[in-house]
Amino acid sequence: MIPKTQASNHLALAENPPSPPLWVTELRQAIRDPLELCREVGLDPQTLDTPAEGLQAGHQLFQTLVPRPFIQRMQKGDPKDPLLLQVLPQSRETQHWPGFTQDPLEEASANPLPGLIHKYSSRVLLTLAGSCAVNCRYCFRRHFPYAENSLGQEALDRILDYLNRDSRINEVILSGGDPLATSDKRLASVVKKLESIPHLKRLRIHTRLPVVLPSRVDTRLLDWLSSGRLDKVMVIHINHPNEIDTSLEAALADLRGIGVTLFNQSVLLRGVNDDPEILAELSEKLFSLKVLPYYLHAFDPVEGAAHFALEDTAAQQLYQQLLARLPGYLVPRLVREFPDRPSKTPLGWSF
Repeated sequence: MIPKTQASNHLALAENPPSPPLWVTELRQAIRDPLELCREVGLDPQTLDTPAEGLQAGHQLFQTLVPRPFIQRMQKGDPKDPLLLQVLPQSRETQHWPGFTQDPLEEASANPLPGLIHKYSSRVLLTLAGSCAVNCRYCFRRHFPYAENSLGQEALDRILDYLNRDSRINEVILSGGDPLATSDKRLASVVKKLESIPHLKRLRIHTRLPVVLPSRVDTRLLDWLSSGRLDKVMVIHINHPNEIDTSLEAALADLRGIGVTLFNQSVLLRGVNDDPEILAELSEKLFSLKVLPYYLHAFDPVEGAAHFALEDTAAQQLYQQLLARLPGYLVPRLVREFPDRPSKTPLGWSF
C-alpha cells in the first residue's frame, strides 16, 4: 500500500507534471517549413533565386529545422542574410557534383561500433544524438546513418568496454547530431560512466545548440558540467558575427563561470563568411567573450551542399589576409579533414 503522503505526491505530479525546460519548448516551436521560414523573415519565395518549388525540393532531401531565437537575429527582408543562407533549403541541393559524396570523410570506415567513431588514436567520438536544434544546409553528416548508430544501453556498454580496453584513448568527444539535444539526465548518466575509466582525461562537447538556443545553458546543464573529474571542453560552432547576441553572451559567461574551456570552430562558406573582414570581426567578438578561435574548416565535399564550397586557393588567400589583420592567437587554423590521415591537415599557406 502506498503511504498517503506519497500517493498525494504522485497525484500532484499527475495533475501538474513538471514543465519542460525552456529550450525544449523553444525547440518544439522551431520552424519546420521553408515557406513559413520565408514569411517569418519577410520574404516572398517567388522573388528568391530559389522559388517555392526549389525550396520544397531541398527540404525533401534534408528537412528544414530553425529555432525562432536564431531567426530573430536575421535581417528581415534580406534574401542574402548570412544566417538565413545557412538554413534555407535551395534547389541547388538536388544537383550532383563530381567529388561530392554522402560520406565525404569516409566515417563508415572508422565506425567500429554503433555510435562510436575512432579516427585518431587518442580520441574517440560518440554520436550521442542523431538530431540537432538546427539543420544547417552545409552539414557534412546530413546523410549519416544515425538510425544504425543510436546509443541504447547495450551499445553504450559495448563502447565503454572498448574504451576501457584501449589505454591510448584519453579524450571522449560528444557529438552527433548535437549531443546537447539529449536530456541532461541522460548526459549526466553517460558522463558519470566515462568518469570511471581511469585513463580518460578530458570530455569535449561539440555543439551548436547554445548558439541557436542560448536557453540550453540552464541550471540542469551547468550542474552536471561543473561536477566530476574530467576536464570539460566545449567547442561551439559560430560562422558569422551576427550569430552572437546578448543571450548567447550570457550563456557563454555561465559556461566560463563553471570552468568550461571554450573554443569556436567555423566552416568556411561561400556567400556567408568568405570575407576577411567578417572573419576578423568574428574572432574579435569571440575573444571578447573569452572564446578562442580554434578551427576554420575548409568545406567538406558533402552531397547536396556544393554551392557552399570555396576553392582551397581562395581559402588560403583569405587566410593570409586574416594573418595580416589579426594577432596570431586570434587566427583560427585553416584545416581540411582528409580520410585516413592521423590529424586534420593545415591549409594555411599557398606557394
